[in-house]
Amino acid sequence: MPLIGYARVSTEDQTPLPQTQALKSAGCTEIHEEHASGGNRARPVLARVLERVGKGDTLVVVRIDRLARSLSHLLDVIERLEAKGAYFRSIQDPIDTASPQGKFTLQVLGAAAEFERALIRERTRAGLATARSKGRIGGNPGLRARDPSALRKLKLARMDSYMERLNETAQDWVAHVRRLRPDMAWEDVLRIINAPLPPDRRWSQSRLLRAVKAYVRDGFLPDTVLGRAGRRDTDDRLPAIVAAIKGADPDITLHAICERLEAMRERTPRGRTRWQPSSVRMLLERAGRLGLLK
Repeated sequence: MPLIGYARVSTEDQTPLPQTQALKSAGCTEIHEEHASGGNRARPVLARVLERVGKGDTLVVVRIDRLARSLSHLLDVIERLEAKGAYFRSIQDPIDTASPQGKFTLQVLGAAAEFERALIRERTRAGLATARSKGRIGGNPGLRARDPSALRKLKLARMDSYMERLNETAQDWVAHVRRLRPDMAWEDVLRIINAPLPPDRRWSQSRLLRAVKAYVRDGFLPDTVLGRAGRRDTDDRLPAIVAAIKGADPDITLHAICERLEAMRERTPRGRTRWQPSSVRMLLERAGRLGLLK
């Protein structure tokens, strides 16, 4: 069972060496290091690690806070790993999803998160009921009066809330957009992003474009990703798609690429729905000749 280590420090002045040594001692044969804030979910190294892990692999960290600073982010990462048949382990915390005890701990954390959300909802309802019983109208007086300052604060608060929710999903799409745009049309980028995701986490094109524009506005993505995609020859389209899948995970197998193409409902060069490794190999060779493989 391959163990893949992930080490993170917040600033360039800090060293991940103690973490990497602990990960090596735990048996990790592959270790990825990142300098990034724990509150930032759009971490390119973490995104690549989560993209490349496969069935039977275990993602290992020294402590949970090296991976996630919030329970929702932790559970989201573990859900992604489980969807791939992979596991998660924290050396200094009692979590190892490959063991019954670790799974139980995870279930307790999930239940605690849901209980906390229920308490917040209940306190909100109780507060509104108390206010109504005293004849007070809920809401912001400035908003009711259409005060420009209050409206501006509301807009900024909503924008911050949207960006926070967006950061929770960044690992699903940012790396693909950065790598594929504007060379590939949005329709194909969208299908590549959605192929490995469960149905309830898939993107629509309008939602993806809104997210990309927000990241461009805040400087997380270059504005070139919004450029107009050049017209691609029909014969080059399939090699470009296969090259994009391979580029996201250099170690992906031909069989896995077949499964990804079938999940995208992409037809073979002969118009069939079932893909064979030989067809993928042929397209990869063509992509190499076209200079599409990096």
